[in-house]
Amino acid sequence: MDSGARMSPAQAWQRQAGATGYLTINLSAISGNYEAIAATVAPVKAAAVVKADAYGLGANRVAPALYRSGCRDFFVAQFGEAENLKPHLEADTRIYVLNGLQPGAEIAGAEAGIIPVLNSMEQYKRWKSTALAQGRVLPAALQFDTGMSRLGITPEDRAAFATELAHTSAVEILFIMSHLASADEPDNGQNTRQLAEMRKIAAEFPQFGVSFANSGGVFLGSDYHGALTRAGIAVYGGALTMGKPNNLQPVVRLEVAVVQTRTVPPGTLIGYGGTHAARSEMRLATLAAGYADGLPRCLGDHGAVYYDGVRLPIVGRVSMDSATIDITALPPGALTLGSLVEVIGPHQTLQDLAKSAGTISYEILTGLGHRYHRDYL
Repeated sequence: MDSGARMSPAQAWQRQAGATGYLTINLSAISGNYEAIAATVAPVKAAAVVKADAYGLGANRVAPALYRSGCRDFFVAQFGEAENLKPHLEADTRIYVLNGLQPGAEIAGAEAGIIPVLNSMEQYKRWKSTALAQGRVLPAALQFDTGMSRLGITPEDRAAFATELAHTSAVEILFIMSHLASADEPDNGQNTRQLAEMRKIAAEFPQFGVSFANSGGVFLGSDYHGALTRAGIAVYGGALTMGKPNNLQPVVRLEVAVVQTRTVPPGTLIGYGGTHAARSEMRLATLAAGYADGLPRCLGDHGAVYYDGVRLPIVGRVSMDSATIDITALPPGALTLGSLVEVIGPHQTLQDLAKSAGTISYEILTGLGHRYHRDYL
């Protein structure tokens, strides 16, 4: 069956218009995943992480869909992301910047109503100075390092923070938070060690609520939930636990077009460096996507795509704009110029593709780029 028969009329028209790949993003599935997470943690509030342009899927489309499902708290990584997202959300939303604000961005952040996550005394004092200069109280969250050694207030600085907070009211601390390093491995002892440290911090700052659970943390149990959970990859259908099935809805489908087909004799070298040699006569197809489109270079001789349920191995190195597949298993003529093959879909999940590339679903999603035609369902 021709792949075009599975498309809506609008998608078929876009195919005729000459797009080289089609990325379908199911906003209903994103909303459904968020609602499932919110139900799991209720009555605790559920935030959504929409950093990196909603993990590459388009924050200006994803965040409003999440808002319609009841989400009011959104996390990004950088101030520029918050600025870009704010016009697409209603006034009752809260946008937090996980990395805090770089020097010089404080006034713009305050005027935009962005909430920084403060990771150090230096960031705190700059935000406090901004509040005093503007003559108003500014909101923030405080992040503490509980063992990941990436971001957050160190154990050595906690006493100084307690003293500082007791003597100023210029900054309103909405909650304290930390980040789990191994939540995708439920049996990893780092989870319980970080939980114990977070409880110590909460006892030192009892006036504030706690935000602790990321996607994996949501499913570690209520001990990890605190007052606000921050799910990211789970919202987008990514795997929550390493090596285990994912029960959330898949969100993306990716199909890529064929540019050219050919038959090659035994011994023919394929791709850059000639890393793959045909063992026998082979039929090949070149696809109109490469590592610039989110197909990692290392998929060569490891990954595959599908056509009508048939696995078609990627052979030779993936190039910047193209990849070569072995189509010998298909009937001659099954694929021609413009035919679409499945990269992510019913026969190959996001997690399957990531595993073939030796990476994680986060990296695949955020690398999909903007050269595909995008359809939002």
